[in-house]
Amino acid sequence: MAICKTGAEHLASLKDGRTVYIDGALVSDVTEHPAFRKSVASAASLYDFQTAPENLELMTFAPEHANRRINRAWQIPRSYAEMTRRRKALTAWAECSYGFMGRSPDHLASALVGQRIGLDVFKRGGEARAKAFADYFDYASSSDLFLTYVIINPQANRSKDWGDQEEDLVARIVDEDATGVTIRGAKMMGTSSIMANEIFVANLQPLKAGEEALAFCCALEMNTKGLRVLSRKSYEAGAVSVYDNPISSRYDENDAVIYFDDVKVPWDRLFVHRDVDLCRAQFHDTPGHVFQNYQSQIRLVVKLKFLVGIAHKLTETIGTSGMPQVREQLGRLAANVGMVEAMLHGMEASGEQVGDYWIPNRHHLYSSQVITQELYPRMINVIRELAGGAFIMLPSSFRDWDNPVIEPLIRKTQRSSALDPEQKVKFLKAAWDAIGSEFGSRHTQYEMFYAGAQFVTAGHSFRTYGWDSSNNLVDRLLSSFALNDERSAVKH
Repeated sequence: MAICKTGAEHLASLKDGRTVYIDGALVSDVTEHPAFRKSVASAASLYDFQTAPENLELMTFAPEHANRRINRAWQIPRSYAEMTRRRKALTAWAECSYGFMGRSPDHLASALVGQRIGLDVFKRGGEARAKAFADYFDYASSSDLFLTYVIINPQANRSKDWGDQEEDLVARIVDEDATGVTIRGAKMMGTSSIMANEIFVANLQPLKAGEEALAFCCALEMNTKGLRVLSRKSYEAGAVSVYDNPISSRYDENDAVIYFDDVKVPWDRLFVHRDVDLCRAQFHDTPGHVFQNYQSQIRLVVKLKFLVGIAHKLTETIGTSGMPQVREQLGRLAANVGMVEAMLHGMEASGEQVGDYWIPNRHHLYSSQVITQELYPRMINVIRELAGGAFIMLPSSFRDWDNPVIEPLIRKTQRSSALDPEQKVKFLKAAWDAIGSEFGSRHTQYEMFYAGAQFVTAGHSFRTYGWDSSNNLVDRLLSSFALNDERSAVKH
C-alpha cells in the first residue's frame, strides 16, 4: 500500500457503476468518457502531487485514526501555526489547477473539519446522530475521500416555500424503517460529483416549521442505487484541443443536478433527522460554514494571482505595458489581489482559540466574500478592456498551423514584440479560455454566486460584525459634550 492515496487509486475508485447522464446517454465510465476524462485525470493528479516525495510533508500528515498519511485538508488546526501550515497545503493544491477547481477535495474536507469541531451541535439531534457523524468523519478522512456536496434546492418557483414546491422536486424523506430513511427529489449543485467518491447532502438554505421532511443530512456513495447525476454540458467535450483550450479541456470540474430516486440512507449515514433548526446549526453554530468558505478564499487568492499574471503578460504581449494609464490599471489589479491575500492572512491571524482548535475570524472571512463577489467580475472586465481586439483575431484552431497556405499569413498577422507568433496565439487562447469562453463565463458566475446572492453574504457580514465596538465609539463622542456646556460657555 502506498504511503498515502495516489491518483491511480482514485481513478480505480471511480469505476464504480455510478449513474451519470450527459447528452441524453448513460455514461459507462467517467474516467474514459470524452466529456470528463481529462478533468477526472486532473483531479486524480492532485493525489499524485501529494504522494511525490518532495511534497509529502507539505501536503500530508499522519493522524492517529488512519493507517497511512492523509491530506492536510483533513487536519483540524489546534493553533495558528497549524492553520497556516494547513493553508500552505491547500494553496499548493489550488495552484495545480490555477484556482479553477473550486470543488477540489479540500473544499468538503474543510467543511467537515469545521462541523467536526462543533460535534456537540449534532448532539442536539440525539447521541446516535452525533456518533454517526463522528464515525463518518473518521472514515472519510482516514480514507482521504474526495467528497462533494449538494446543499441547496432547485430554484423552481421562488415565490413559494421549499415545502410547497411541486411534488418530488425538492429532496425529502418519503419513508423510514428500522434500517434507515428513503429520500426522493433533487438537490443542487453537484459540482465535481463526476469525480468524487461520495456526496454530502444537507440544507444550507433556511427551512421552517412544517418542512421537517426536507430537514435531513446524510452522506452517500456516488454509486448508491437510485442516485442519478444529471450533468450540464461539458466544456471539456467542447474544447478543440489543449492548445486551444488549455484550462477548460483539463479543469472542467462539471456541475450537475442530483436526483434521489427513492434512495435508501442507512441510519449510520444519517446525521440530521427531521430537525429544521439543526440543518441551520450544523453550518452556523459550528465553524463548518467558516471553514468551507475559508478554503474558497485560499483558492480564490491563487486564481486572482493567476488572472493578474494574465493581465500583465497581456499588456507585454500587445506592447502597452509601458503606457502610464495601463500601468495604473495593472497597479490597481495588483492592489486588489494584495488586499484579498492580506484579508486571508488576517482572518487567520485574528482567529481565536475555541477549546482545542483555532478558528478563522468569521467577520473577516465574510467581509472578504462580500468584497470578492463584486471584485471578480470587475477584474475580468478590466482584463478584457486591456486586451482590446486581441482575443477576436485569433486563428480558429491549432490545425491552422498545419495549413501551408495560411500558416505564413498567421505568422505575419500575429506579431508581438514579446512573443513569437505561435507563443502569442498560445497565450491569448489561454487568456480567453480563462475569462471569455463559455467556461470562463461560468467561472465568473460561480465566483459571484457560489457563496449565495450578495444580500446573503452581506447578511453574514452584518450578523458577525462587532457592532458594539463601533457604536461605543459613536456614543463616546456624543457623551464628550452637551448642549448645556455650550450655553454655559456663552454665559461666561
